Amino acid sequence: MPYRNTYILSMMASVALTGCTSTPSSGPSERDITSQAAIRVSAAPKQGHKRVANVDYALVDITTAVIANVATAVNSSLQGSFGGGRGGAPSLPLGVGDVVRVSIFESQAGGLFIPADAGARSGNFVNLPDQTIDRNGTISVPYAGRVQAAGRSVDAVQADLENALANRAIEPQVVITKVTSISAQAAVLGDVKDPAKIELTEAGDRILDVLSRAGGLSTPGEETYVTLQRRGRTATILYNHLINTPSENIFIAPGDTVIVDRERRTFLAFGASGENGRFDFEESNLTMGEALGKAGGLLDGRANPGQVLLYRVVGKEFLRSLGADVSRYPSDKVPVIFRANLRDPSSFFLIQKFPMQDKDILYVTNADSVEVIKFLDILNSVTSTASGVSSDVVNTRDAGKAL
Repeated sequence: MPYRNTYILSMMASVALTGCTSTPSSGPSERDITSQAAIRVSAAPKQGHKRVANVDYALVDITTAVIANVATAVNSSLQGSFGGGRGGAPSLPLGVGDVVRVSIFESQAGGLFIPADAGARSGNFVNLPDQTIDRNGTISVPYAGRVQAAGRSVDAVQADLENALANRAIEPQVVITKVTSISAQAAVLGDVKDPAKIELTEAGDRILDVLSRAGGLSTPGEETYVTLQRRGRTATILYNHLINTPSENIFIAPGDTVIVDRERRTFLAFGASGENGRFDFEESNLTMGEALGKAGGLLDGRANPGQVLLYRVVGKEFLRSLGADVSRYPSDKVPVIFRANLRDPSSFFLIQKFPMQDKDILYVTNADSVEVIKFLDILNSVTSTASGVSSDVVNTRDAGKAL
């Protein structure tokens, strides 16, 4: 009989040992993360196990060099997408739909537009009725005919009219005044106090200028994003980053659309942290250290302080700045796992400088001892079950004999 108990126990233990890799866990282990990285920016690269999810990610240890580059590695930039406007404010040519006023001056009375008996006039000029630049982009001036205006500067159209009238009027001079500039407008929509189309000025209007003319934000700046759409291209930036980074305050061009949208900035925390779940930033410059504090810190009985991870998608340029080969990635974006070793006391200074971004994921791995304890718990339950099974067998056999 003892050999039966031993057999049952060994069989159930074998099952438990076979399932050792399936012990309860809230996420990937340190070994899985390290071995499956496509790129590692660290001192001890490893080759490793077969991956289950087909995602090539880079593993980056958080160091002073990483901190120096990560602050500038934003996912979207107005300046990077549309340029910084180094050439100055964009030109505002005349366009279809603009309403203009044409004034024609002659050097003396008795000319084409100024009659000889007009001596009592305050000046030798005439104002033609306001007119709208038509769909063909032209305006009409008596004795000059139709003149192309759309897409051209005021000075160029004035010169054409003066040349056309030179043989008829007396030393004509033409002045064109914009009454309404439909073509030089930008739309400001979304979470502003006064959404509207803003008419741009010749002096140049930057993105904060048009937001101000739309009444400013109606939402908290730390949860507000500003999106600029221009000729089929789009870039989005956090409002607080915009006001704190002068180079992002670029000039607005005719036809631009500015969309202001409130969106909660959140991060996720998993693993051996005090709390798991989704957390709001609640401030504009949240750091990794502060995020760990929001999530309840590391659990003493479970956490591996040497493997505190942050998941994020970054641009290739960030990895290139660290000397990594990113030729294997066809896209401009690369999945990255940042790793902090909080066994090193100096790492606490680094994570307090590491900026969080919207939708980051924090994951604190379990210590190896925790996995051992989990297995021992399973083994203990197996032995208890085996003992109970053997006892049931004996009782059943005895009952059979009694019959």
